[in-house]
Amino acid sequence: MTLSAWLDARRPEPPARLRARIDAALGEALTGDSEDAAAACLRAGEQLARTLLRENATSRDSALDLLAADALVTYAFEAASERPSELAARSRAAMTRIAVLATESATAGEP
Repeated sequence: MTLSAWLDARRPEPPARLRARIDAALGEALTGDSEDAAAACLRAGEQLARTLLRENATSRDSALDLLAADALVTYAFEAASERPSELAARSRAAMTRIAVLATESATAGEP
């Protein structure tokens, strides 16, 4: 099953604009195997969040990207939960990667 088909099976379905933004963030990963859903979704969500932080994007114009980043990380954890024996390790690794974004953002603003 492709990642795109895996996303199609998620319920509830996201609004069309949000799904389009999620798909755009995932890019070529959509045609990859759904076995890689956790890693692909986390990477895409992390990249969106990094961009939002770097650009200090806090306006309503950024809302769709913020929602997409949140949805991608949520999907990453949903996919990871399909392999319970790996969930704890994947969760720790994901939280570490997400926490690094805050550190990067804080140090980027330093002179």
